[in-house]
Amino acid sequence: MAGPLSHLRILDLSRVLAGPWAGQLLGDLGAEVIKIERPGTGDDTRFWGPPYLKGADGSAELSAYFLSANRNKQSLAVDIAHPEGQALVRKLVAESDVVLENFKVGGLKRYGLDYDSLKRVNPKLIYCSITGFGQDGPYANRPGYDFLIQAMGGLMSITGQPDSEPGAGPTKVGVALTDIMTGLYATIGVLAALSHRDRTGEGQYVEAALLDVQVACLANQAMNYLTTGKAPTRMGNAHPNIVPYQDFPTADGNMVLTIGNDQQFVRLCDVLEHPEWASDDRFATNRARVANRKELIPKLRQATVMRSTREWVEVLERAGVPCGPVNTLDQVFNDPQILARGMRQTVTHPALGEVPMVGNPIKLKLTPVTYRTAPPLLGEQSEHVLQHIAGLSSDEIQLLRERGIIS
Repeated sequence: MAGPLSHLRILDLSRVLAGPWAGQLLGDLGAEVIKIERPGTGDDTRFWGPPYLKGADGSAELSAYFLSANRNKQSLAVDIAHPEGQALVRKLVAESDVVLENFKVGGLKRYGLDYDSLKRVNPKLIYCSITGFGQDGPYANRPGYDFLIQAMGGLMSITGQPDSEPGAGPTKVGVALTDIMTGLYATIGVLAALSHRDRTGEGQYVEAALLDVQVACLANQAMNYLTTGKAPTRMGNAHPNIVPYQDFPTADGNMVLTIGNDQQFVRLCDVLEHPEWASDDRFATNRARVANRKELIPKLRQATVMRSTREWVEVLERAGVPCGPVNTLDQVFNDPQILARGMRQTVTHPALGEVPMVGNPIKLKLTPVTYRTAPPLLGEQSEHVLQHIAGLSSDEIQLLRERGIIS
């Protein structure tokens, strides 16, 4: 069954994570995605390893990092610094709907591949630029990296142990979350622009900046500051607005409790065999528990160490108390719920064999996400793309390859 975006063609000139994440998501939804890469090297993340996934005969390999963001794409390796390479891209733009790019501000203008140049080739084009700091403002020309943006955008100031605890200090999130969120916002922007084009026929320019996205995603913590004028601080795994909502020790490890309302707290106290806590004025309401967390949390910790994580999860789930173990990734990808939801997938590649994939979380009943192709080797589809979309002959393609313009 064709995906909901199967009528669209995307040229993905981006690399590393934010742009490729957007391109992969559009590809999962059925769009034809052509990844434009530099001959010889390609996307930087092809070399970000180990680990690498290698073919059985060792002749082909892809880094796990590259594999995470580049399925459902075709790779065209073309030198855009060469005028003939630029001409090839413009041929493809004329037959495409969307361009994704994450070059520095103005970086593609010298190649004639900026929006103002390409909209003359295709007035209906949706052109999405992803940068670290945006197209304007005093930081516009700075390079942006996820770790840097987590620091500058405030995320690290609220992540990590508080100053009074061992191991205190600002901490980044364990994945490049700002890149991923920027890829999601970029995708939403592209889809909104496509919807506008459907109604008016107009293409348009879309931009997403890592710093903007990081600040936007501070969510309740941003509003905690804006409504009080007081900057939130690091609280470890505790929640600034809800108590108890953090990790607790068990007899054999740790578990997480996420008590979202006072009724759940009553049930928790019953299971812990301390029903008197629920009627204590210091703890009876969430407002009171937030104010008196220093008195409540040690009491809960003394109770939770009395059973194993598995025992607590079983009894608390029966009582309707939200809780769960702190899983490692081997436990995650063998969890029956994860398997039932299709979050572990495999795609076959002719050189690499069975390639493991993380599933797409979007569930569409009529036009479901598809896993059509594994992430490509560099230039794997160059000839196919140039023949069938750009209209080049085999001889013309061979000449371009001999001159190093494509690979």
